[in-house]
Amino acid sequence: MRAVTIRQLRSFCAAARHLSFARAAEELHLTPPAVTMQIKELEGAVGLPLFDRSARALTLTTSGEYFLVYARRILATLKEAEDALARLRGGETGRITIGMVSTAKYFVPRLLARFRAGHRGVQMSLSVGNREQLVRRLHDNEVDLAVMGRPPRELDTRAESFALHPHAIIASPEHPLAHRRRIPPAALADAEFIVREPGSGTRAAMEEFFREQRLAPPRVMEMASNETIKQAVIADMGVAFLSLHTCGLEIAAGKLAVLDIEGLPLLRRWHIVNVGGKPLAPAAEALRAFMLEQGEALIAAQFAGIGAASAWIVSAPPGR
Repeated sequence: MRAVTIRQLRSFCAAARHLSFARAAEELHLTPPAVTMQIKELEGAVGLPLFDRSARALTLTTSGEYFLVYARRILATLKEAEDALARLRGGETGRITIGMVSTAKYFVPRLLARFRAGHRGVQMSLSVGNREQLVRRLHDNEVDLAVMGRPPRELDTRAESFALHPHAIIASPEHPLAHRRRIPPAALADAEFIVREPGSGTRAAMEEFFREQRLAPPRVMEMASNETIKQAVIADMGVAFLSLHTCGLEIAAGKLAVLDIEGLPLLRRWHIVNVGGKPLAPAAEALRAFMLEQGEALIAAQFAGIGAASAWIVSAPPGR
């Protein structure tokens, strides 16, 4: 065990999280062969197989499940040490791991670029997943800060809202409902929906709206990608309930239409979240303050330049 390295532990934890060497490589900005080599060297040092490669899908062995607990603990302790030393050094330097739900990828990189321009000593890494995955990463201390819509109730966190988050139903401009106004929700009863996967915050918001309206429209297809859903809607395969932050450009270009459903857009808030009771390093605290102070204005500015659709995306339309 003396030969085990931090890089091997990080490669192992990433591969265990994704159950894929290729996706772990993407997260760590390595090549898949490099991750494979790190895992093999770690298994050699441990003396036991950590992954079962015989099945079609990569899975953890029993020894891998046990070792994962300790590997995460080691990396979390190392991160706590780095944060403590950063506080002693003072100044806003160090490394931040930011988690975000996939819907937030349409604006978070721009916010981070603006933050980075004034904090050159800060190194950042991004971790993307659905809400369920992000809550698990917060629990496992794998991210310092998380950007999500609905804060977790199952975990002790500090969650602070920083921007408006509108959701609506989108359709192809050729869809029969696209040209109607003030559409009653009951008109959606026979609409065919393309939906996000369980565990997604967008899926939860959609189901909340359906419950409030006592609707159960048919679901044609389930997809884990906003991009794939948008392409399916553009092809007129169905309609979708999505965050308007994901489809501003397509709406402005006339490829997608926002259905004028009574009671929509559903307005929620974006939140910046960190684990409760755990002090943030100076760099992470600086990013948190930046998001709270400038996040909403920067998001509004980003979407304000895309034409008439901005009224739907930046704020609720008049009278809503």
